[in-house]
Amino acid sequence: MIKSKIFQSPFFEKTRILENDIGFVVYDAFPVAEGHCLVVPKRVYSNYFDSTPEEVKGLHDLVFQTKQLLEDKFNPDSYNVGINCGEHAGQTVPHVHIHVIPRYKGDMENPRGGVRGVIPDKQKY
Repeated sequence: MIKSKIFQSPFFEKTRILENDIGFVVYDAFPVAEGHCLVVPKRVYSNYFDSTPEEVKGLHDLVFQTKQLLEDKFNPDSYNVGINCGEHAGQTVPHVHIHVIPRYKGDMENPRGGVRGVIPDKQKY
């Protein structure tokens, strides 16, 4: 008999820095900037577009709480907020997570285009 392996989300092993009934916040294991956080639902599912209205609200409440925490702790100049939905969008962990990335003046020579940089040739316009 072949047993299928059940996906074990790596996010549950991390120290939670914020939490509500819907989800929790952890620091990214591979941060692109100081304070880079992930907002993660407690329910394990891979596609953000499968979120219930209650999950959307709960997760976005955490996004705003995370922004305030980062303001208080790191005082960034700006933010990128993003969700990778699917393998071809770069999603590597099949558990929804929202990136909240603090940005700092001078962290890139020319940040114009922001999240458009996921396709480097399309970032500058």
